[in-house]
Amino acid sequence: MVAGLFSALFGVGGGVVVVPLLIALLAYDAKLATATSLAAIIITASVGTATHGLLGNVDWEKALLIGLPAMVGVTAGIAIKNRVSTPALTYAFCVLLVVVAIRLAVA
Repeated sequence: MVAGLFSALFGVGGGVVVVPLLIALLAYDAKLATATSLAAIIITASVGTATHGLLGNVDWEKALLIGLPAMVGVTAGIAIKNRVSTPALTYAFCVLLVVVAIRLAVA
């Protein structure tokens, strides 16, 4: 619920909020926090897609144009994540959060 509130408030994806919360509050390591966040996103994205699809709000051609390359990206990301150490992943995520914070402050 906290992640949803902050995601809506700041206009960022849930993973940007969920991963740091899992690391800071529940002492997850970075890889477990990332995987847990992605598992939650799969559920919410699937329900949202199905609901909007049934309501006729999805342009399926464009969805495939975005979704198919995204699946390739996820596969590549998992392969890279398995080769990166947890501290390196944590620092890379910190850099991403700083970039997102700067973009939010400037926008």
